[in-house]
Amino acid sequence: MSHSARRRLFLLGAAVLAVALAVTVTQLPQFGALVHPYGDRAVAAGLGHRTANIVSAVNFDQRAFDTLGEESILFASVLGATLLLRPARDEHRRRPAPEPVLPTTRLFGATLLPVALLTGGYLVAHGQLSPGGGFQGGVVLATGLHLAYVAADYRALRRIRPLTVLDVADAVAAGSYAALGLVGLAAGASYLANTLALGTFNQLSSGGLVPVINAAVGIEVGSGVIVLLAHFLDQAVEVVPTGAEAR
Repeated sequence: MSHSARRRLFLLGAAVLAVALAVTVTQLPQFGALVHPYGDRAVAAGLGHRTANIVSAVNFDQRAFDTLGEESILFASVLGATLLLRPARDEHRRRPAPEPVLPTTRLFGATLLPVALLTGGYLVAHGQLSPGGGFQGGVVLATGLHLAYVAADYRALRRIRPLTVLDVADAVAAGSYAALGLVGLAAGASYLANTLALGTFNQLSSGGLVPVINAAVGIEVGSGVIVLLAHFLDQAVEVVPTGAEAR
């Protein structure tokens, strides 16, 4: 196909897409309207499955298959970064030197570390009840762990960051999400259909499959972000060109 033909094909496709988007946008409800068809249906469906947090009901129940795709993108990104950031043949690892830390910074980081981890765990565990969830809680857990780097040094972070375990947890959690979809098929429903016992509204056991998927996402996101940051930090702190003098 010639360059001009490709350009004409692109312009034709772009024009069709632009018309479709324009028609769709003009048919949307007005911003701030009291009646919103999607919102009304999403709230009713979430409450019907006894999920107090409607955002989690949408993410992990009504459009759980879409969220599986989003989680898979994160997993693939971590896997790709891990492969790209491996030490090259002309690089080697050096032992990171201890770094001085201000007493106030050490106190601040040591105090916030357990608080951040507790907050992240709470966000994951209560994702079906209150604002939060696996994505938010997983990120808080992952970044909160790195307060050890701020409060002490890189060696302290490495001691509390078992990368081998986290690599396995990342893969198992991502696979568990996909495997949970088989529960719906086994019950004679659709893939990722919420067929577990719904429990009592506004309790930790409520929501059926929502808290289970939420936990899998929290583990995958937390483990994945820690592994991702670990490889970037290794490149910045430990990995140096072969023959380079230690600074």
